[in-house]
Amino acid sequence: MELPNAVAAKAGAAKTAPKKPAAAKPKAVAAPKVAKPAAKAETPPKPAAAKVPLTNGAAGHATPAKAAAAPKAAKAADKPSAKKTATAAGKPWLKSYSSVVPAEIAPLEFDSIGDFLVNSSKKFATRPAFTCMGKTITYGELERQSAAFGAWLQSKGLAKGARVAIMMPNVLQYPVAMMGILRAGYTVVNVNPLYTPRELEHQLKDSGAEAIIILENFATTLQAVIAKTPVKHVVVASMGDMLGVKGLIVNLVVRRVKKMVPAWSLPGHTKFPAVQKEGAARTFKPVKSEADDVAFLQYTGGTTGVSKGAILLHRNVLANVAQNLLWMETAFVKKPRPATLTFVCALPLYHIYALTVNALMGMQQGAQNVLIPNPRDIPGFVKELAKYQVNVFPGLNTLFNALLNNEDFRKLDFKPLLLSFGGGMAVQRGVADRWQKLTGCLISEGYGLSETAPVATANRFDADAFSGTIGLPIPSTEIAIRDEDGRDVALGEVGEICIKGPQVMAGYWNRPDETAKVMTPDGYFKSGDMGFMDEAGYTKIVDRKKDMILVSGFNVYPNELEEVVAQHPGVLEVAAIGVPDEHSGEVPKLFVVKKDPNLTAEELLAYCKQNLTGYKRPKLIEFRTELPKTNVGKILRRELRG
Repeated sequence: MELPNAVAAKAGAAKTAPKKPAAAKPKAVAAPKVAKPAAKAETPPKPAAAKVPLTNGAAGHATPAKAAAAPKAAKAADKPSAKKTATAAGKPWLKSYSSVVPAEIAPLEFDSIGDFLVNSSKKFATRPAFTCMGKTITYGELERQSAAFGAWLQSKGLAKGARVAIMMPNVLQYPVAMMGILRAGYTVVNVNPLYTPRELEHQLKDSGAEAIIILENFATTLQAVIAKTPVKHVVVASMGDMLGVKGLIVNLVVRRVKKMVPAWSLPGHTKFPAVQKEGAARTFKPVKSEADDVAFLQYTGGTTGVSKGAILLHRNVLANVAQNLLWMETAFVKKPRPATLTFVCALPLYHIYALTVNALMGMQQGAQNVLIPNPRDIPGFVKELAKYQVNVFPGLNTLFNALLNNEDFRKLDFKPLLLSFGGGMAVQRGVADRWQKLTGCLISEGYGLSETAPVATANRFDADAFSGTIGLPIPSTEIAIRDEDGRDVALGEVGEICIKGPQVMAGYWNRPDETAKVMTPDGYFKSGDMGFMDEAGYTKIVDRKKDMILVSGFNVYPNELEEVVAQHPGVLEVAAIGVPDEHSGEVPKLFVVKKDPNLTAEELLAYCKQNLTGYKRPKLIEFRTELPKTNVGKILRRELRG
């Protein structure tokens, strides 16, 4: 029986010691030009020429082309007219599109996500929609259950547009609540279940949430702050609520054996089964939501600072579903489309990545989503995977890496796997190569943010090789690479990645000041990520603006260091940060989790000397048993910085 261990406390990804692979030299990392480099304090050694990934999509299949030599140092921007920018080049990414993908999405069929989901539920009524811990609900059951939940909320007198929070991991109650809230004309506020009381209080107060559905495992967190929030209605769910007879055993184990439910008291709360029973006895009143109504307040900032609510309108999210569905057609260029699709949903549904890519895209296609409450329990996760013919696997680098290091995972049958989608953080080439060798399926890396609902770019699913880039702007999306003055930089030059498209948020909730900082007058969202675009329209992220390490006036990108060091056979996980240095301003420091217990700092430093130019080499190495991560699995560099 799989139980959500992460429900109780944060834990590192499960590790299984693999056989020690032969050492492999890392592949060359693209060396981009840098727009407006900082003044040099001293001149470090000149890096060796590296290769820039280029992809030729003219024939409808992405294949590696000859790599271009590293571009020369960027000239001062005194002749902008001579620059070949992405805008001037006329959307260079379109020439790399597959012939099966149009440049633009069609007009949206539905104004609201509720109508969109009801349509799918009726169309695929008898099909399995979501499965968790061996229990499945069909699309028809989901439609009825969500109507009951929505009717109960309506009975509480909440006005249209009221915010309702969901604080649960991947359990069957999540899709029921999410769909019910939207159908009833309310706004979903997704909450990370592992929030501290302080973080929860901020989000509930900031969003103005009047109701919340919460798993009992986290009820004690809510108890600590509810009196300081606008929350009036509380629904408490348990792990076993929707699991039938098995649910009684699950609840017993969770509460008594695993002791995963701290004592709590929330006077006036209603249990989820009672809500469903009462709601089913009422008449659900369909509410007409408009395309410009707020569907989700998706809080962002978990890895960057103060949490802000990205306002995602119904049309933003529906547009992203439409964009992704067009892009997904490339998965069936080389392999036939199955009669029905099975997605594995290991990433949490409260995160925008899984919400859109798993729940909404899956429901649009009548797919089955297998919910994994605790993907950090790698052995338990692998046991679940063995039960299903998984076709679509959205994940992120840390999850792919943890699975590859599990012996039982390597024994699974991967023939049904059609699509592995990597997002949330950079996919390291070493991980991608091992995944492809084992599964026969390429990891197609994509990119996006909470503010873009989330997908903005993706690699083609019919590509022959891992590109090491975040791919091409998806249909109806434009990417501009801009300098600090908001001017487009030349292709090949590093600047801030800016995104324009129908999926871009309406702004930050009650934060016009923060909205103004990230939205440009011509409608682009400034991502805060630094990257460059090549002539084929592929974009390579070099790092977060604020994560860059400035060594003697030269930019060092932690992602590059991490990718190189991660390919050492003795390294399981690695993170790089900058620390102050009196001579060069900053120097790189590595935090390493060992795969080989005999690995030494001296061995790693020698390896870095072979593979990194002088100023990029780490000066300090600290070994850890685990690295701090978000619940999604992103490594938190800011916690390492202290």
